[in-house]
Amino acid sequence: MVQIAVVGSINMDLVTVASRFADPGETLIGERFLTVAGGKGANQAVAAARLGARVSMIGAVGADLFGDQLWQGLQSEGIDLSHVQRLADTATGTASISVAEGENRIVIVAGANARVAPEHVLAAEATLATADAILVQMEIPLATVEATLRLGRKLGVPVILNPAPAQALPREWLELASHITPNQHELAILIDAPAERDFRTVLEQQSLPLVMTRGGEGVWFRNGDQIRHQPAFQVEVVDTTGAGDTFNAALAVFLGEGIETAVCKAAAAAALSITRLGAQSGMPSLAAVEALLEQQA
Repeated sequence: MVQIAVVGSINMDLVTVASRFADPGETLIGERFLTVAGGKGANQAVAAARLGARVSMIGAVGADLFGDQLWQGLQSEGIDLSHVQRLADTATGTASISVAEGENRIVIVAGANARVAPEHVLAAEATLATADAILVQMEIPLATVEATLRLGRKLGVPVILNPAPAQALPREWLELASHITPNQHELAILIDAPAERDFRTVLEQQSLPLVMTRGGEGVWFRNGDQIRHQPAFQVEVVDTTGAGDTFNAALAVFLGEGIETAVCKAAAAAALSITRLGAQSGMPSLAAVEALLEQQA
């Protein structure tokens, strides 16, 4: 069984849906409110587990109601939580999401995620050493992202860096990653390139192991000296939330089969994830991915 380690965030998403956004100082009657398990780290852990991997999570939650709920949800997916801290003096991370008029506005409070320190990653070295791949995102302190990249290189374990939320990183850090998975907007920020530049030119000029997603247009990625394209799978779109996290998780799970196969299967998994409402609720099983691949072969 493939073993995946995820170093990242665990959030409770607080979602309010209304007909429009409230003006400053205005009280508006909303249509509905829901709490949804989230955080890019937790999302990727759940997606990898659904695809049949044995998953270990490295992160933190508060010793509060949200922390209890998120812990139970991850545990129910069979995810190893030995390295998820329960912090009594810090609240669980949250994302307050307002949805209206087909748009959303999001305010993230890192909470316990800000306390996922480099020492936390180093303490999980034995777990990371047995992984087939490590996933890390950027909703945790950058020092911890760096520590994960360096430890993965030391252990000889591939590290997939999902640079979201995007910000520029030192070139040295990027060269430690086995694969870097930005979308076009994130790529421009990551390497400090003008956003209007043709992304193909940027990819060709970069020697970095980039796997760049462009939604319905598919994925462009580097395989050795070549830039390859994986078309998107055609499905009925219901909700794109969590598609990127599903893609990253699947890329890690299938990486041992080679980058071409891994990108193809990751694109299929991401396509399936957008056919259902919600991030974690829409993440597919291995059987569903295999069925889609056979159907659209």
